[in-house]
Amino acid sequence: MYLGRTTLSKFLIQQLTDIPDASDLGALLVDVAAAVKAIAAMTAKGALGGYLGEQGSKNVQGENQQKLDVLAHEVMVRSCEWGGLLAGMVSEELEEPYPVPAEYVRGRYLLAFDPLDGSSNTDVNVSVGTIFSVLRHDTTALPCAADYLQPGRQQVAAGYAIYGPATMLVITVGKGTHGFTLDREIGNFILTHPDLQIPADTGEFAINTSNARFWEPPVHRYVTECQAGKTGVRERDFNMRWIASLVAEVHRILMRGGVFMYPKDTRDRSKPGRLRLLYEANPISFLVEQAGGRATTGSQRLLELQPEMLHQRIPLILGSCNEVARIERYHAEYLSGTDRPYTSPLFNERSLFRPEARA
Repeated sequence: MYLGRTTLSKFLIQQLTDIPDASDLGALLVDVAAAVKAIAAMTAKGALGGYLGEQGSKNVQGENQQKLDVLAHEVMVRSCEWGGLLAGMVSEELEEPYPVPAEYVRGRYLLAFDPLDGSSNTDVNVSVGTIFSVLRHDTTALPCAADYLQPGRQQVAAGYAIYGPATMLVITVGKGTHGFTLDREIGNFILTHPDLQIPADTGEFAINTSNARFWEPPVHRYVTECQAGKTGVRERDFNMRWIASLVAEVHRILMRGGVFMYPKDTRDRSKPGRLRLLYEANPISFLVEQAGGRATTGSQRLLELQPEMLHQRIPLILGSCNEVARIERYHAEYLSGTDRPYTSPLFNERSLFRPEARA
């Protein structure tokens, strides 16, 4: 059942009635949706379209670019640059911001996006996605890098697309989080998951345990307690998940709850985290909070964080609010020195994952 076949365009008209420049913001989100449809078609063809494999180049973070990374970036830029709605864009695939060309009218919004999150999974046919964030640019001046460095709480819209068995677009304009499914027969996004709500409690967590030796003690503590299950202090069993695709992880949490952790670690002390603040963590955190969840760095609400650079990386913990609040409490107790040694019946003293000594 498609809830009266409410299309994305109709939904945006209803949602944006009391928002400044509503028609422009709605039109921009429709342009983003058009890009998502094109990217969905490319990911669906995969090897048949010659889209799989590496491009043979690296992005600004030094990561190998997949062919679909570059193609998805180009699709998003070409779909959104000409409509008179944007002043500029920033992408994972570009070192510097992309100003809307002079031949087009420049608008009052900025777009930050990750064109293909989880692209390393394309060769094994695992769900990937596109993440985007919309910010205001209330000036006629050409935007510079500093104009994008706005805290996440100032986003006017955010969303992601997930390219799985079905293509879904999940968005927020600050009035809840809502999911749309692409009806391929008519080419429209139809509202199928209105007002998504993340359960406050959960029995699932997602983390890459191959990095356990680099985790901070509060994360060790939380994971060890979950692994202990019914025989430990939590007195109940937990399931662990890990897909290595932020969009896929968050989509699961929006659908049924859970906690996702990509915490600060000690692998490279010059990088306090692994996820990009502007075009990954901020938009995802906005969606999660609008669905009743919680998002944090471990010690700070993520949407309050002041960006310092375009491609800044940060730690991210998000999901069901009661579990995220517990992890935040563990961080606070560790920093204050009031945490107590913990043990797990699954492992020996302080578990096999030995936290490093507190500095």
